[in-house]
Amino acid sequence: MIVSHTHRFAFVKTRKTAGTSIEVFLARHCSDPDVVTPVQPPVPGHTPRNHRGWSNPWRDSRSTGGSSFPAALRRAARRERFYNHMPADLVRDRIGADVWSAYETFCVERNPWDKTLSHWAMRRDRAGGDLSLDAYLADGDFCSDIDRYCDAEGRLLVGSVVRYEDLAAGLGQVFERIGIPFDGDLGISAKSNHRRDRRPYHDVFSPTQRRIVELAFAREIELFDYEW
Repeated sequence: MIVSHTHRFAFVKTRKTAGTSIEVFLARHCSDPDVVTPVQPPVPGHTPRNHRGWSNPWRDSRSTGGSSFPAALRRAARRERFYNHMPADLVRDRIGADVWSAYETFCVERNPWDKTLSHWAMRRDRAGGDLSLDAYLADGDFCSDIDRYCDAEGRLLVGSVVRYEDLAAGLGQVFERIGIPFDGDLGISAKSNHRRDRRPYHDVFSPTQRRIVELAFAREIELFDYEW
């Protein structure tokens, strides 16, 4: 997640959407007053800055799940003021609604079936390779990010959502508005080595698996008119 007061933008980082690569690229154009959160694992040349501080535990407890408020409260009290994959509403709270509305605010979203395969591949590798697609889908821990860039009523909180499927062109338009040169190449492809099966998602999902993803990402599919 980045807030650049130099270039007047806020980048809300979603998952499995080239977010780390975008953040590393943008961080190189940031300067002393800007906020850059850490990435994991660290990437050479990426320097976090101005992200530490005490947060408001009463406000932040909502993002912990709320199942055990005392424990959530303790975790929130120690949380960094700005953190990786921070939702747009909390970023706006931190920098102020006036600043948020004056800045270019954006994120990236991806076709949910394609995104699901990428997320499964990452989780499979982290599990030592022993996680089938059926087991992943049955677990229900999907890579949905809509609550990071929409409010509770489903309204967009960011000014623009770049389509991953047209990433270079979409980023080019945003970067032109914020005055950052871009030739269409981010110069890095972070965390892209998990998905070794590059078949189109149509060739991977069964009809039942397709329907599971469709139900899990119903809000994204409706908002962005995604099609199978």
